[in-house]
Amino acid sequence: MTYREWMTLGTERLQAAGIEEASLDAWYLLERASGISRSRYYLVQKDPFPEEAAEKFQKLLAERERRVPLQQILGDTEFMGLTFLVNEHVLTPRQDTELLVELALKNLQCRTSPARVLDMCTGSGCILISLMALGSYGRGVGADISEDALRVARMNGIFNRENWEKNGRGANDILWLQSNLFEKVSGRFDVIVSNPPYIPAAVIETLMPEVRVYEPRLALEGADEGLEFYKKIAGAAEAYLKPEGWLFFEIGCEQAEAVSGILMENGFRDIHTVKDLAGLDRVVYGKR
Repeated sequence: MTYREWMTLGTERLQAAGIEEASLDAWYLLERASGISRSRYYLVQKDPFPEEAAEKFQKLLAERERRVPLQQILGDTEFMGLTFLVNEHVLTPRQDTELLVELALKNLQCRTSPARVLDMCTGSGCILISLMALGSYGRGVGADISEDALRVARMNGIFNRENWEKNGRGANDILWLQSNLFEKVSGRFDVIVSNPPYIPAAVIETLMPEVRVYEPRLALEGADEGLEFYKKIAGAAEAYLKPEGWLFFEIGCEQAEAVSGILMENGFRDIHTVKDLAGLDRVVYGKR
């Protein structure tokens, strides 16, 4: 069979498995199995597909047919122009979350000295590492209750070290901390960012298998209609924010009013809601 025939077969198998972007996913898997670029593929698509690559491609297809997320199969994904390692212990970084990073980076524009940032519920570490690599945050702490998630975050710190060292940051400028929210956090921060678990349990059961089955429930589910962690973080933030410090939350698209109210109840002001590229409420932030 040729490259093109294997590509067609892969697309058909993924379509039969209910994969929405079957052709695109099939391409990424074929690319990983063969090590070939898109431009090279068009030159050799009628050539025989190597036997070893075909065997690997079939194994990758079988995983995707079981609805294992593409990023977990590949082992990495892109976020904010950087590459992050992912596995079953962390949420896959999503484009929606880039808005949270962009707003936290924009917050730096009015600062004259390096800021200290806390990433609560850090997961893969993609938010904190992006802030350190792309902005003028001087020191950062990534906190998570899951040691498995923190292992991934630490690996991502090493994997992206060149990126944040280019920005003048050293190995000691990021601290990864296993902590139940603020339990082991000390000091005060200019900015706290968080993409906490915010999906109600009943809603999780309606999600696609890639999320419902393969992503860590600990990082997804928020009690109290998804508001539990917003209340806990906002309620404790005063003790950990410097004067005029900011708190940034990623939210579910129907939670803006509730989360804004939580910030207001806890003494925050200048509260804003920002929509994502799809026009959905995605980030709420305010000043303490």
